Amino acid sequence: MARAGLIFKVSSGLYAYSPMLWKSLKKAQGIVRDELDHAGCLEIQAPILQDRQLWEQSGRWDVYEASGTMFTSTDRRGTTYGLAPTAEEVVTAYARATVKSYKQLPICLYQIHTKFRDEIRPRFGLLRVKEFLMKDAYSFDVSDKALADSYENMRLAYHRIFRRMGLEAFGVDADPGDIGGSGSMEFMLAADSGEDAILIEESSGYAANVEKATSRAAKPAGQDEAPRDMRVEDTPGVRTCDELSAFFPNVPPARMVKTVLFKAIHTDHEEFWAALIRGDQEINEVKLRNHTSGLELKMLSDDEIEAKTGAKQGFAGPIGLSDTFQIVADKTVRGMVNLLCGLNTTDQHALDVNIGRDFPEPTYADFRLAREGEPGPTDGDPLILKRGIEVGHIFQLGTKYSAAMGATFMAENGREQPLVMGCYGIGVSRVVAAAIEQNADEHGVVWPVPLAPFEVAVACLSPKDEELSQVAEDIYTQLGSQGVDVMLDDRKLSPGAKLKDLELLGFPFTVIVGRAFRDEGKVEVRNRREMSSELVAPELVTQQLTTILEDLRVGLSDS
Repeated sequence: MARAGLIFKVSSGLYAYSPMLWKSLKKAQGIVRDELDHAGCLEIQAPILQDRQLWEQSGRWDVYEASGTMFTSTDRRGTTYGLAPTAEEVVTAYARATVKSYKQLPICLYQIHTKFRDEIRPRFGLLRVKEFLMKDAYSFDVSDKALADSYENMRLAYHRIFRRMGLEAFGVDADPGDIGGSGSMEFMLAADSGEDAILIEESSGYAANVEKATSRAAKPAGQDEAPRDMRVEDTPGVRTCDELSAFFPNVPPARMVKTVLFKAIHTDHEEFWAALIRGDQEINEVKLRNHTSGLELKMLSDDEIEAKTGAKQGFAGPIGLSDTFQIVADKTVRGMVNLLCGLNTTDQHALDVNIGRDFPEPTYADFRLAREGEPGPTDGDPLILKRGIEVGHIFQLGTKYSAAMGATFMAENGREQPLVMGCYGIGVSRVVAAAIEQNADEHGVVWPVPLAPFEVAVACLSPKDEELSQVAEDIYTQLGSQGVDVMLDDRKLSPGAKLKDLELLGFPFTVIVGRAFRDEGKVEVRNRREMSSELVAPELVTQQLTTILEDLRVGLSDS
């Protein structure tokens, strides 16, 4: 994008959009706006400078301040504000003031506006920035059932939006993150360069971000054995599961339990936790953080482990663990018999350990990392890993914000109750950048027709030649008169440089007026996506291209 002159880097995570890119962004906004209006949503505009008091009412100010996500400022009167990373609080306050009765519901409000987030590591151009263009929408309903209908309505609208943009997108189950709520779905654009990993079970249509994905873990052999007496063995310097498996050849990692010690950081305190997981599995930190309700998790240092357990790192275990720790075990640990684990003594491990007898039955939760090739949760078919770029996210918020902020309505039964909310975001500037990631090739950008700044470029290779210039201008005028978004490239560049530049810019079609007109009385029409070309009589170019473009538009709308 930078090489094509579409963006200009002002500072880390801050970009200026060129006229050409802004044209593309307006097209993306137009598609989003059209589909949301069609779905019954109403457009508003909320301030991006938001009063701290609103965020304190929802309980999110401390969370965002602790995470460092929000830019903040104080005015001359001492009032503190945040630059909007999202707008749940403002829109909930608006609904609180304007929605009084069930007769006004359902309602869905949306805006397309600038958002700000203090990214720790801005990167990948417009994909991870500090300032970006976002569509955020908020539905208000009378009940959870009505919310489910609004959520489904928006889910379908999102699929239509991405189809009309000419993009390969799919919805996946996702973690709701800081926004909160229950049901949550991310919309991904498939791209090999995507930051997000998605696990897919093709037979059932199941797809989930790895942060949320589940699978069926194979049960280790020997789980039907009778419990044996626990024994303690010396294991000098043997710390990892692989080392233990080599030390005890008859005990594979699937028969071991790892104990991971960490602390969950909250806004006003921290808690110590021990997570038990089978030796052949890995922890999904997002799932584990959600279980603890912490803002973040920090693994204990070697010194902290020794201070808390009395043993060096690699020898922690659930046996005799200090009650300073809250213990949670992954569901794969449930029912294990005769397992191997640490017992908080340096250079020793315990074998033939049994849960409930040798250490108390822990709380169980799903925090195992699902992996490619494991049986999927629905049909049991192997999971396939794909990469994607998140461009949208929808949430069923319920009453999280409305209850906290006193946004209520009079129900049909005459009782006051909190509004039931949904939240729906699309990163508009991110969509356009992701579209380029999904479609670019070694020559440059390959625009999908609906997002292209121009559908057709007409290039005169010899602007000083009056006859060639006139032919180019006639084609340009005829295409424009038929509603084609066309540009005339009459820059005084060498033919090679001009064609390379147009190839980099990636307009779907280029009409080249040059040598072929001199030799054969025809112009060259190039298809950028297919990297193909054909010679066409000038008088037939407009009809041919308008037919192709109309067929593409109809196909994207009907698919």
